[in-house]
Parts: sequence; structure tokens; C-alpha cells
Amino acid sequence: MNHKTVIVIGNGMVGHKFCEKLTSKSDNFNIIVFGEEPRRAYDRVHLSEYFNGKSAEDLSLSHENWYNEQNITLHLGDPVKEIDRESKTIHSNKGLILNYDYLVLATGSSAFVPDIPGVDKEGVFVYRTIEDLELIKNYALNAKTGSVLGGGLLGLEAAKALIDLNLAETNVIEFAPRLMPRQIDSAGSQMLQTKLATLGLSIYTNKGTSSIEGENRIESLKFNDGSELKTDILVISAGIRPRDELAKLCGIEVGTRGGVLVNESMQTSDPSVFAIGECALFNHNIYGLIAPGYEMAEVVAANLCEGNKTFNGFDMSTKLKLIGVDVASFGDPFTTEPDSRSILFEDTHKGIYKRINISNDGKYLLGGILIGEAEAYNMLLQTVNNKIALPPNPEDLILGSRGGSSQTENAGLAGLPDDALICSCEGVSKGTICNSVSAEGCESIDAIKKCTKAGTGCGGCIPMVKDLMLHTMKENGKYVRNVVCEHFQLSRQELYDLIKIHNLKNYEQVLDNVGKGDGCEICKPLVSSLLASIWNDMILKRGNDTAQDSNDRFLANIQKGGTYSVVPRIPGGEIKPEKLVIIGEVAEKYGLYTKITGGQRIDMFGAHLSDLPLIWEELIAAGFESGHAYGKALRTVKSCVGSTWCRFGLHDSVSYAIRIEERYRGLRAPHKLKSAVSGCIRECAEAQSKDFGIIATEKGWNLYVCGNGGSKPQHALLLASDVDSDTCIKYIDRFLMFYIRTADPLTRTAPWLNKMEGGIEYLRNVVVNDSLGMAEQWEIEMQNIVNSYQCEWKTAIEDPEIRKRFNHFVNAPEEKDPSVKFDEMRGQKKAANWTTA
Repeated sequence: MNHKTVIVIGNGMVGHKFCEKLTSKSDNFNIIVFGEEPRRAYDRVHLSEYFNGKSAEDLSLSHENWYNEQNITLHLGDPVKEIDRESKTIHSNKGLILNYDYLVLATGSSAFVPDIPGVDKEGVFVYRTIEDLELIKNYALNAKTGSVLGGGLLGLEAAKALIDLNLAETNVIEFAPRLMPRQIDSAGSQMLQTKLATLGLSIYTNKGTSSIEGENRIESLKFNDGSELKTDILVISAGIRPRDELAKLCGIEVGTRGGVLVNESMQTSDPSVFAIGECALFNHNIYGLIAPGYEMAEVVAANLCEGNKTFNGFDMSTKLKLIGVDVASFGDPFTTEPDSRSILFEDTHKGIYKRINISNDGKYLLGGILIGEAEAYNMLLQTVNNKIALPPNPEDLILGSRGGSSQTENAGLAGLPDDALICSCEGVSKGTICNSVSAEGCESIDAIKKCTKAGTGCGGCIPMVKDLMLHTMKENGKYVRNVVCEHFQLSRQELYDLIKIHNLKNYEQVLDNVGKGDGCEICKPLVSSLLASIWNDMILKRGNDTAQDSNDRFLANIQKGGTYSVVPRIPGGEIKPEKLVIIGEVAEKYGLYTKITGGQRIDMFGAHLSDLPLIWEELIAAGFESGHAYGKALRTVKSCVGSTWCRFGLHDSVSYAIRIEERYRGLRAPHKLKSAVSGCIRECAEAQSKDFGIIATEKGWNLYVCGNGGSKPQHALLLASDVDSDTCIKYIDRFLMFYIRTADPLTRTAPWLNKMEGGIEYLRNVVVNDSLGMAEQWEIEMQNIVNSYQCEWKTAIEDPEIRKRFNHFVNAPEEKDPSVKFDEMRGQKKAANWTTA
């Protein structure tokens, strides 16, 4: 057969995806790719992770030999400079002249750089390629203040990059009245702005930049209103321009404002030439997201293989995590009365804003915006796209079900049509995913990824893919087991029971008796956590030491810059003056940054690894003990001053908080635990946002459980009311042991309860009414753990073998890590740019 030659100009994400699509459909093409950059196609969506330690190789979309394996000829660092449509040839910058049967333009876009006086000064950058990032990274070594011009998606990504470079100050300048004006409304933008400000960003909106000041390098920005902002480095991220210059040169039609004109088959005005991705202009739109580019690649690949696929526009809904803040918009986020009605939820304390727009008859969801918490995004998007009828109380979609009356997430998934698009990046439907489970036997996320490609793009659909997989397996009558990993074909609960039954005391024993292989980074810390929960042994005991995660391995949280934090326990937040003095003396002696936490403790940051035993030696001598801030364990029991000082206090909340904290200190669990005791219903200790919280009443204590102040805030629910102090502790014993035995790895108490059949009523039956007959055993097990408690740091400093692990250099124990550097902030040190020696 005569192979047709397809030349692809552009080796970005969309060009690479086209090659994947075409080679998967046919081997009857001779594919040649020209890339302008000197490296293989890489993931631009997660470009900012380059500053978090990911290398260019980590970001690469394929391994080194992939192109050869697919019989694709790749020319890197050799852009095409001319297209001769008459002779159907291209001319490359290095002098190659090649013929084509079909030409695919995947040239993407370039950064739009406004025509501002001084824009060519040293210290002004754009944010598009790895090369750009390397330039920014090197220049930032001598910069203290950074600024980003542009408050859209790309601008905030660039701001995150500057934050990751540990600049003392980062500013975002946006010409529009609000951040992300194309995705979110004014109220959502204000919430996002407030949230970002708490993370150290200074936001300036409604600011037009008139000039960039400085002799040869940037020193400041001048604005149209006459104000000025000092800055050492500027990253311009003010939009994109489609790369359509090649099309213009060879006479292919382009739009008046740029972009290669294409029809629904992605053909240009020349039927042999196609355009895909950010260089393509379809129906007056340039699509700046990766998913529509992938769909365009699928259209061209299918039609070259004699298919009949068309591109009919694309849903621009998106969910992102910008500088650690969830931001999502879907459907029509801006529609207002009289065309629709809106339901709003706003929590300024936790930085959450949710808006859904519904039809006037209340039957259908039209669109919405989520800021600060976007876990419901996937299902909300499906509800819009598939015109699913709304529940009687549509506010449940953003507030969560109350009293168990609303349909569950899985029930909603089951109701989706088979053609519902689950993975927009790869165009994978619900039917395709379910069929891969039923017909192809794919019973893991990795297997579904390999079979369907679902979840291999941005990854945002993975939770929904997993739920569909489990739902389909159950529908097929299969027993669904949530196994730990390939080395332990057991659930966490099963593994917990087997460790107890076989009296296994270290990781190697567990692996030899109930596992297989050599273990991995998933099962090692999980098994270590179980061993600590069951036996309460010192976690660095030989046999378990190397299986711990990095924080537990050094009994401290590693921080930016390669230093560690020191957090002594302060039960109930009560501390004597002499102990405060000791903390101050230790912090001053070792040059530590100090901060009072939200959990009523004092954090000390910036400790060198080799200083940790010395610091803890002094703290323990003064009566302190490990605060377990590094472990999946009880962190704090916060308290108000209660009846001791407060005129509203009903009981002594401080004494009770100390009793609670000293009982459960160091208790290892599937996830960290937080608690609080409030002396009255004024709730100054915020007990209802904790994993278990206690509030004084006139008759005793109310016990609340399964609250969560994390990424998805959730109020705790009342488990028992008006109980005495001892009964309350019995219920906490039972509750915690039940949670430790049954929760999945890294699952907080709130999602554990949410997935529990029967919810809070079932949990109350188990804990209060002892419906499982386990109460006495759980209380005995908890008491054994309490009796065997030991301060891990006290043991560590008294054991010469354990102390050895805190030497940075084995052959020079006194030497400190020379790569650790500090800057100053508000009179204290902070982590500087971290460069490996």
C-alpha cells in the first residue's frame, strides 16, 4: 500500500496527541513532526510543577524511544519557515525540504506582550515554555519582589511559580475589575482575591500599566492612575496570540484578529491542510484549553482514516487548583434573571463561594461557579451537560444532602446516559468506561487508563472514573475489595485484623506473612501506621524505621528550603510562663522562626536536620514532649478558657481538654485527628469543625464527631448529648477505635462518615448503643494504647542508633546542609530559594 505522508508542524501537547490518535487508528501513514523547541512534547498544563522539583523529563509526554516505536520521524529544534502549497512541500530552518500529502498545523500560540514602554528591559519574561521557566528561575535568585501582569488562568499559574521561588513578595496586576473575568463573577473573584491574599499574594485590579521603569533592568511599574509599584522581576501573562504566521505566508485564510480559519472537519481554506489547537479559529473562537485541542486532533485523525467526524464547538467548563485554591466554572456561569435563578452559598471565614444557576421552572441546572471547594464539579457538570432533572431541593447540590434525603453521588452516576462525556480530554464516555470494566475486565484505574485513555489528561475525572468502575463491578455481582496495592491484595481493615491475629510486629513480617514482592511507597507507610495503631511501638524501632514516610522518618515535617519544624505538645493550649521562656530561649539559640498556630501551639521552623535531637533534648528536659505534628495522629485538643475565667463558661473546658489530649496523644490513625473542647455554646474553641469536638451544656457535655476544617469543610454531627465526662470519653474511645479499624488510608473522619451506609444514625447505634457488641473490647484496646504511650522524641534522643539518622553527613556529623539558605521577613528568618549543592 502507498503510505501517505502527514507532516505535523508543532510538537506541543495537541500535536503529540494527534500523533497518538493517528498511529492508534492506522499504520498506513508516514508521519513527520517538526518541533521548534529542543525537547520532546511535554505537559504544559502542569508547567508550574517545574518549580516544585519536577524535571523536564518528568513533564515529558512520552519516553525517549516512543517516536521511533511509532515509526514517527521527529525533528527537534527545527521550526518550519515556509510552506509551498503548490508543490506540497515544507522548508525547515535547517534546510530540509520535504513533500507532504497532508499538513497539520499544530503551532499553538505565543504569549501576548502588550506594547508597553520598557517591555524589552532585563527582568521582563513571558511564561510559556520550559526555557522561559529556566530564565525566570535563574533571574529570581537575585530578586526579592516579583510581579505578574495578568490575572487570568495563566497569570495566576505564573504567580504560583513566583511563590514557589520563595520571593519575599509577589504581586498580580489585572487590567479588568476582577480576577479571571472570563470564568468567574465579581463575588467569586472577590472571594478568590481574599483567599489568595491570605497566601501572600498582593492583588491589584483595575490597573493599566503605562510603563516599565528602570535603567537597563526593571525596577518598577508605573500605572495609568499615576501610582507606582517596585518590582525586581516581571512575568507577562496577559493572554495568548495564535501562531498563524506560516498560514499567512502561504496564503491560507486567517481571521481578522488572528487564528487559522477551519471548518467542522478542521480543514483550512486548503483541503490538504488542517489546523488544530490554539492556532485554529473555529466559529469565531480560539479554544485556549487542552481538551478541545485533543478533540480537534481526534477529528483530523479520524477523517484521515476515512471517518466522518466533526468538531461542533466545545464546552469550556474547567476545574483548576490555582495556588492551592479550587476554582471551577461550568455551563453558563454568568446567566442571571430574568433568564434564570441563582442559588448562592458564601463562607467568608473559610473562603468558599458557590453559585448555581437553575432554570426558572427549577427543573434544570444551567451552570455555576465554585471557589475554595470544588469536589462536586464533575457531577454538576454532568447534570448540566445531560440535562438531568434537579432534586426537589436543588440547594443540596452545593450544600450537601441533609438528613440523608438527597440521592447519593453513585445514584447520580448510575442515572447518567451511556454517551455522557466523563473524560473531556480524551473524549471518553460513561458507556466506554463501563464497557471496559464489564467486557475487558478492567478492574483498576490503571487498567482503565490503558484501555480507554480516560484520566490520562488533566486527571480531573479520576474520582468519577473510579466510582463508575466500582458501581459497574457491583452491578456485575462482583465483590468489590478496596485493596491496598499490588503487594497486599487486602483492604486496610483486613490487613489490620491479620496483623493482630498473626501478632506481626514489623513491616518485613507483615510482607512475608500476608503480602508479596518487595513493597512500595503506598503500602510501607500504611503498614507502619497500622503497626503503630495496634501495638503503639516506637515507630523508628528497627524493622519499621525504613518503611516510614519522610516526615515520620525524622519525627518532623520537612519544610520549604530543606529544614524541619519543631512542635512541642501544649495540652489544651495551657502553658506555664517558665515553659514559654524555654521555647523562646531554644528558638533564639537555634535561630528558629516562631509562630502560634490555630491549634494553640507554638511552631518553630527552620531547624537543620542535625539540630533536631539537640533542640528536643532541651525541650524534653524542660518537660515538653513530641507534638506529633509530623504524624497521622492526634494533633491538638483546642480549648477556650471555660469556667476558669469566662463569665459564660459552664464547665472547666481547659482541664477537660488536657485530659482528652493526654489520653489520645500520639494515637496513630488513617489520617490526622483534631479535637476541641468549648465551655459553652458560644463555641470559642470551634469544636464543631473538628474530628471530634465537645461542647459544655448545663447537664454535661455534647459530643460531636466527623467535622472537618480541611479542603472540604464540614460541620461535625451530634453523636451524644448531655453525657458526663467519663461517659463522653468512653464514647470517644469507641468512636476512634471504630474509625481506626474501618477507614480507608488517608481518609479523614468526615468522608469516612459520608460513605458509611446509614450515616450518623448507624454510627450512633455502634458507638452509643453498642449494636456490634464491640464496645468493651474497643475500650480495652484503647486503654492498652494509652498505657503504652511513649514520647517518640524522648526515645529518639536516648537511643544512640536512632540519633545517628539525624546526621546530614555520615562522615561529618557536625556539618550542616550547605544548600539551606534563609532570607529575612518581618524580623525573622524564612526559607530562601533552595538550590541543591
